[in-house]
Amino acid sequence: MLAGKVALVTGASRGIGKAIACKLAREGAKVIINYNGSKEKAEAVKSEIEAAGGQAEVYQCDVSDYTACETFIQTVIKEEGSLDILVNNAGITKDGLLMKMSEEDFDKVLDTNLKGAFNTIRFASRQMLRQKGGRIINMSSVVGVSGNAGQANYAASKAGVIGLTKAAARELASRGITVNAIAPGFIETDMTDVLSDKVKEASEAQIPLGHFGKPEDVAAAAAFLASEEARYITGQVLHVDGGMVM
Repeated sequence: MLAGKVALVTGASRGIGKAIACKLAREGAKVIINYNGSKEKAEAVKSEIEAAGGQAEVYQCDVSDYTACETFIQTVIKEEGSLDILVNNAGITKDGLLMKMSEEDFDKVLDTNLKGAFNTIRFASRQMLRQKGGRIINMSSVVGVSGNAGQANYAASKAGVIGLTKAAARELASRGITVNAIAPGFIETDMTDVLSDKVKEASEAQIPLGHFGKPEDVAAAAAFLASEEARYITGQVLHVDGGMVM
């Protein structure tokens, strides 16, 4: 389905990013695995993809760094010859009540989750414009739609991703580039593993389907949006949340 395509997945060393990278590789894309600080985990993802017969390369870059992003994406395009799919998955959390949240914790989350997506789109879109085609998929969150106590910075960043997605979709559509967002709900990852059983039970009670999702559920949505089957879908937010937000 994605044979011959080059796909860049940011924050792909674990969790949802890893699942998306592996799924896109299974669909035939050559996957660029981006990481910031987890080189061993990123290399392990590459090995897993190659063991399954896929193609992957590993690149380090802090997506919150504008200049580093420019160099990173230019290098990828030079080495690979094209860039067809961009998945902005890199993200961090620094939770805390708004009245106690430090400026540093607010800025760090916005810089990675929102500015990081801007940085990669800013430079990847140049190549996609030249190619007259491409797929950009931004990872938002259910809390970017509904909000969440103790996550003012994270919710703001993910709400911003939705606005960025819609603006970019309007700007790039005339060249055949689609831009969409995925808003996962509670997914079984390192972020949710640290929750207490009490919090997990309370969270599951908010989900009509009654359970957390898996990274593969999000990966399937990303693969669809990256495919030719989604060629007429742009500027949308696909909720993968078990029905939390309707």
